[in-house]
Amino acid sequence: MYRKILLAYDGSAEGRRALREGAALALRCDAEVFLLAVIDNSVSVGTADGAYAQVIGEEQLAYQAVLDEGVQRLRALGFSPEFRLGWGRPGEVIVSVAQEIGADLVVAGHRKKGVLAQWWSESVGIYVIKHIGISVLIGQTEYNDEQFARIGSVSEGRGGLAASSTLPRARRSPAVSNATAASTIAPPIS
Repeated sequence: MYRKILLAYDGSAEGRRALREGAALALRCDAEVFLLAVIDNSVSVGTADGAYAQVIGEEQLAYQAVLDEGVQRLRALGFSPEFRLGWGRPGEVIVSVAQEIGADLVVAGHRKKGVLAQWWSESVGIYVIKHIGISVLIGQTEYNDEQFARIGSVSEGRGGLAASSTLPRARRSPAVSNATAASTIAPPIS
């Protein structure tokens, strides 16, 4: 079904939920995952005194920490993800990276905006849907540790990820069992 899933991740509760749902789907489909965090530079304002560079440096560190957290979460689930910190308008970067890596699904979270924010700008999700040409999943399903472990067990029972060490593309580290992965991941997000 899906071979490469792009997980657009921002570290929010909604993003964590989407990351976990995307990972669950990747397990079921025996798919590779690619994690992307994007620094939105569309609202940046420069100043003559160099404050802009300092703000950008701090923002880059914050987003790098978000990306690192997502990578750690995926590794704890047994994945060996590719990942990237992008720079630009999030919707445009997501579409560009998805096309570059040959993704056949994008998974992202969704945060509700106020009425004024919805009126003022098009959401990243709407932009991606209009321009991507592949499936987009807005992940909102909660998976607790037990449910996630069962998904992994079903995948392995069908000759899936950890059961085969001869897969052409390494998606999951065979050294991490589902029981171990389930016990090391963060508690479900409320």
